[in-house]
Amino acid sequence: MNLEDMILVSIDDHMIEPPTMYANHVPAKWKDDAPKVVRNANGVDEWVFQGEATSTPFGMAATVGWPKEEWGFNPGAYSELRPGCFDVHERVRDMNANGVLASMCFPTMAGFNARTFHEARDKELALVMLQAYNDWAIDEWCGTYPGRFIPLGIVPMWDVDLAVAEVRRLARKGCRSISFLETPHVQGFPSFLSGHWDPMLEALCEENMVLSLHIGAGFDVIKRPDEAPIDHLMVLACQISAITAQDLLFGPTLRKFPTLRVALSEGGIGWIPFYYDRIDRHFTNQAWLHGGNDFGGKLPSEVFKEHILACYITDPSGLLLRDRIGTDIIAWECDYPHTDTTWPESPEYAWAEFQEAKVTPDEIHRITWQNACRFFDWDPFRHTPKEQATVGALRAAATDVDVTRMSKTQWRERNEAAGIGTF
Repeated sequence: MNLEDMILVSIDDHMIEPPTMYANHVPAKWKDDAPKVVRNANGVDEWVFQGEATSTPFGMAATVGWPKEEWGFNPGAYSELRPGCFDVHERVRDMNANGVLASMCFPTMAGFNARTFHEARDKELALVMLQAYNDWAIDEWCGTYPGRFIPLGIVPMWDVDLAVAEVRRLARKGCRSISFLETPHVQGFPSFLSGHWDPMLEALCEENMVLSLHIGAGFDVIKRPDEAPIDHLMVLACQISAITAQDLLFGPTLRKFPTLRVALSEGGIGWIPFYYDRIDRHFTNQAWLHGGNDFGGKLPSEVFKEHILACYITDPSGLLLRDRIGTDIIAWECDYPHTDTTWPESPEYAWAEFQEAKVTPDEIHRITWQNACRFFDWDPFRHTPKEQATVGALRAAATDVDVTRMSKTQWRERNEAAGIGTF
């Protein structure tokens, strides 16, 4: 096996939603009330909904194709972005250039947990726009290129019954997962331990869908010094996945829902062996604490492996310990178009780590596509023959894709000249 023989399915990427996303998905009577992109006095493109600017700046979230010297939290305009951020046709071309067969894309303007909509004043209107968002994401973004995207949706967190109904509706549309808060209690919602979300979790189980918990919304679970730099958030984000796992594992959730599947999106894998050691030692050594509750005669680490998919971008130490983690629960990610993305050299990054850790060809296939496709119950070859799904085959179809890094000024000049990003 060589690098070109790999098949890559990324279960963590992101889309910068285009301003035209609502054009085909909102009933006529609400067209004027749909979220809109407005360029403010500072030249920054913002999403505005119900009179409020809702979207976080997408400068950091969409730096792919920029030189590292220009990365930052600074906001910008669509014309400054690589078109693959917001144009699905260009995204697929960028995927081909990176040798990536398929991708699952998390929201940006809506937030991982539909924050844009649950913070809106008019919840009836918010629900209309949330459903329109899902319709765009599934029917248009994913539907334009069947076989290249794993459909992901969002739910109205302000009402668990509405969330259940949306899970059911999404399932009928072929959606495979919902994006949700990793630590709901940190944002003022009931925790997983409370039982509040049980009706939604039950619906996910019945509909054979995955609960995807992306890092980034649970930062406040850590009490940081006031003087702490932003580095604390970015470095410690993966550690919050351990807190999420603890809530699910030692709370009642996984005992109540033995078929629930949870993806710890972008959570990394290197922390897991220590976590296994700690929870198994704790469970066996501190039996007096458990009040008769057990894990069905299993160790906590065994239950973890039955329910959770551990996801990473790069993690050389974790790969060295893959046997301790469980090679069948590890899945690879690309994170396009964020600063952590390995695009357009994802195969090279992944292959180098596999070689360093002496990962076998069988294990490589499990990590790069088989585990994710099994977990999300998604057939990667339904639309793309296997021989056309490899890194080598996809890159051979993308020799005309320019992967040169350019400054945002250069992107703006190039895009505006071509009428791109000026909606």
